Amino acid sequence: MVNEAGRFPEVCKKSLQAQAGDMAGPITEESLRQHPLTHLARLSSAQLEGLGRIAFPLIAEEDDTHFRRIPWEDALERASAGLQAAGPQEVFFYSSGRSSNEAAFLMQVVARAWGTQNINNCSYYCHNASGVALTRVYGSGTASIALEDLEEADLAVVAGANPASNHPRLITQLVNLRRRRGKVIIVNPLRELGLVRFRVPSDWRSLVFGSTISDVYLQPHVGSDIALFTALLKAVVESGGADDYYIDNYTIGWDAVERSVTELSWASLIEACGISRHDIQHAAEIMIEAKRGILCWAMGLTHHLHGTDNIIALSNIALARGWLGRPGCGLLPIRGHSNVQGVGSVGVTPNLKAAFAAKMEEIYGIAAGKEKGMTTFESMQAAAEGRVGAAFMLGGNLFASNPDRYWAAAAMKRIPLTIYLSTKLNEGHVHGRGRTSLILPVLARDEEAQTTTQESMFNFVRLSEGGTPVVEGNLRSEVDIIASLAERILPRGRFDWAALRSHRHLREQIARIVPGYEPLARIDEGGAEFHIEGRSFHEPRFATVDRKAHFHVAPLPDFSPGADEFRLMTLRSEGQFNTVVYEEEDLYRGNTRRDVVMMAEEDACGLGLQEGDRVHVRTDTGVLEVTVSVADIRSGNLAMYYPEANVLVPRRVDEHSGTPAFKSVLARVVRVT
Repeated sequence: MVNEAGRFPEVCKKSLQAQAGDMAGPITEESLRQHPLTHLARLSSAQLEGLGRIAFPLIAEEDDTHFRRIPWEDALERASAGLQAAGPQEVFFYSSGRSSNEAAFLMQVVARAWGTQNINNCSYYCHNASGVALTRVYGSGTASIALEDLEEADLAVVAGANPASNHPRLITQLVNLRRRRGKVIIVNPLRELGLVRFRVPSDWRSLVFGSTISDVYLQPHVGSDIALFTALLKAVVESGGADDYYIDNYTIGWDAVERSVTELSWASLIEACGISRHDIQHAAEIMIEAKRGILCWAMGLTHHLHGTDNIIALSNIALARGWLGRPGCGLLPIRGHSNVQGVGSVGVTPNLKAAFAAKMEEIYGIAAGKEKGMTTFESMQAAAEGRVGAAFMLGGNLFASNPDRYWAAAAMKRIPLTIYLSTKLNEGHVHGRGRTSLILPVLARDEEAQTTTQESMFNFVRLSEGGTPVVEGNLRSEVDIIASLAERILPRGRFDWAALRSHRHLREQIARIVPGYEPLARIDEGGAEFHIEGRSFHEPRFATVDRKAHFHVAPLPDFSPGADEFRLMTLRSEGQFNTVVYEEEDLYRGNTRRDVVMMAEEDACGLGLQEGDRVHVRTDTGVLEVTVSVADIRSGNLAMYYPEANVLVPRRVDEHSGTPAFKSVLARVVRVT
């Protein structure tokens, strides 16, 4: 309950729900006998979560009707034999953001020492578009700001994100910003209650009286963000709001962007995004009046066929206003407060940067980075084609993170062996089973006997003290499991496994290898938690080759519905974290169930529908029967819950980042007869 600045209390409901879930009782052998796989397949994510902690290793083979207990030694032998039978080139390693830096780092060291670069993480399915775009803009794929910058800003733009549900600590900053008489602009096709008014639990004034969050709320069409951001930039330029000195001295590429903005007509931009010129001009005037602005976004921008270009278009506004490389200004991808950013920093990626790869070769003798590994989606495609012999998954729910639910299930069922390191059962363990599936129970981060570290979305490395397991059972740390498997698949004497089971030793190695992580070597000796050097920019000198920030033209995408089609986006509920659903009810949107399609009253009336009617939502990929929920969403657009609606999402990805287009979906709605 402490943020990066050490302030207490910073309360997040998701954290409390996750910790409460970790304190659930263990699943017993008797319970497993009472729940055949066919029954588990009918349970929702919340129901599987509610079964409790996995307390001993589980196995299910091709003809098994139930998960059954297997001794640790047998489980490790089966896992290592399956990995060796497949061989390095037909195995992929995957990590969610739940893991610690220490476990994730060790996993990628082992995988590369074994001979594969097929090492990927969940960011390829959420924020890789952000990383690709920001690297092009200023040479670093993470946020350009620290938490303190939010305390100096007088404007925040929050686009394609719902921090009230998924990042409530950010809401505290928005409330404080408005108390300083700053302004907040929200960009979201769906009017979210928590982005209009919110009660911050750690602030008595907000808790008692409530807090207004937004000054301007823009509701564009789903997938029209580039048109809206281009229109805002056009209004800024025409009103004389571009910072010419900053542009001339600290950026390149402006001429092409200015030319493209000038050539696009107001009529075409307004038609594309659905926002009136008056509202666009009003938002632009707020931007011009602001001296220090921070632009934030989440998967509402990245989950598109043009996700990378969405971030480019938003970044162009920041550069035009001079809001990069100055205190209180910058770009912030809202990555949440798990460790999704940290696992990427410590090497869980198919392509290492040159400096990281050179250190891996120097310290471990691993020639990393010379061959390109498979991304997350490429790994799934390989599985669907029968080219994966085994998969090792460090947490998460890869199955439910994929588009086209039935394709994802079929792909994973073709894998001879899937190995999961998990705390609780999820849909992936049931629907994403390989022909043989092993589930190895792990300690949660706060149960580890040794301390662990994580990295926040503000490039801040934090230390978790660890503790004792809260459930009885035979659980092991992630590091111990990875080391135990590595001892079986790597040549004897390859590493000192006693040393590599030490989290402190792993941190010392991370400090030697990962640029900016050098202070990690001192964190065990009373060293402070720290910001990673070279990530945040408070002077207009950037990590690009020419030390300048780069404008790029973001072309308008062709994402237009037919006469009877809607633009569909998928989203998470208030009681949900990633694919984990803690409660079926969504308080902020007034839904008591998840099998709903949220649509505008105007569209419902046009189809002769009303609240509660049953309909089929159809796409080129699938069909889902759901209930109509009338919502304040821009007409012509739909919203449905992820991951249930994945059955409707085609297997298409942003070509620049490999991020699936969960929000670039065209759909039809038909009454159930």
